[in-house]
Amino acid sequence: MENYPEKKLAVIGLGYVGLPLAVAFGKKYHVVGFDINQKRIRELKEYVDHTEEVSPEELQEASGFSCTTQLEDIKDCSIYIVTVPTPIDQYKKPDLTPLYKASETVGKVLKKGDVVIYESTVFPGCTEDECVPVLEKFSGLAFNQDFYCGYSPERINPGDKEHRVYSIKKVTSGSTPAVADMVDRLYQSVITAGTHKASSIRVAEAAKVIENAQRDINIAFVNELALIFDRMNIDTQEVLEAAGTKWNFLPFRPGLVGGHCIGVDPYYLTYKAESLGYHPEVILAGRRINDNMGIFVANKVVKLLSQKGHAIKGASLLVLGITFKENCPDIRNSRVIDIIQELKGFGLEISVYDPWADPEEVQHEYGLTLVEKLDSKYDGIVLAVGHQTFRNLDLNSLKKENTVVYDVKGFFDRRVVDAKL
Repeated sequence: MENYPEKKLAVIGLGYVGLPLAVAFGKKYHVVGFDINQKRIRELKEYVDHTEEVSPEELQEASGFSCTTQLEDIKDCSIYIVTVPTPIDQYKKPDLTPLYKASETVGKVLKKGDVVIYESTVFPGCTEDECVPVLEKFSGLAFNQDFYCGYSPERINPGDKEHRVYSIKKVTSGSTPAVADMVDRLYQSVITAGTHKASSIRVAEAAKVIENAQRDINIAFVNELALIFDRMNIDTQEVLEAAGTKWNFLPFRPGLVGGHCIGVDPYYLTYKAESLGYHPEVILAGRRINDNMGIFVANKVVKLLSQKGHAIKGASLLVLGITFKENCPDIRNSRVIDIIQELKGFGLEISVYDPWADPEEVQHEYGLTLVEKLDSKYDGIVLAVGHQTFRNLDLNSLKKENTVVYDVKGFFDRRVVDAKL
């Protein structure tokens, strides 16, 4: 198992997490990327990554990497790395469907001596309690006798060109001490930032889920400050800048908390805690605050429009940005939709412009048709996502005489906006 170049790896799921990882391993090992999305595979074979996480040059340099939709092509692999999404459902409960299906896929080709490593964010115990039984069922093999498991949580930050898969320290773990050592050495061979070997799979799972829960709570704190200071007519950004002069003050900023990690992962931890009879208070309080920020922004915009003499019903409003974060095409769990839906509830006519987002994905996911170009004037403008491309916008060309400009991100010059979060 130590002769890695002789071993063949399979990465299951070629999204924001799986593709960069497969390409990293593909520069040193034989790696087959498996995904059920045929369009995705066709694009990757042409060296095109629509997520923009991996460049065409990087895809070409990963000589050991190939990709497929065919199960037959991963049968001869001996290390399987699962990187599928772990979303929540409409009731904010973990939706393990992608994880179950991926485990079923791997189970069908699993052989004696193989190792399955999970990277998807889960609650502590999920790998061994939920995934392993599926692997055993479809393989007919016994866990920790015939096959083994590892867990190494992903830490990909979509759109971040500085913190890449190579340069982010990796937590590793295994279902036996020997497998833990093997998994750790495997990742050490491609991760230049190094690794941290956890004592168990459950510790590694717990470490991942609290990383994002901690960030979520910190953002919730400054979001609550924004709600308080709004009532006091105090500029939250100025307060944070002043407080930030202290050496140990944490530089968090208010905003919408979406995406596939920070806005989702805490619910995996609270789900597990509640199943054990404990009701988390701080974590869920933070989630409630963050989940309601879009509604607060929309109501603030409506008040500003009214104060400037606009009739609310039928008023035209431009939303700049629909992705969950800046300079990134990822629209998953974008909380900008909360602002849009709330404003539509007031009867406003909403236009959405985002050059980063895929119009087809936005239509499919949110039922919205993106504006292709900006050639109208609006009663209101909401900057929801701070894409760098918006720096070049001529706001004056989009404004009427009494246009309201609301800046969710503190992106524009304070002198050109009516209010900001």
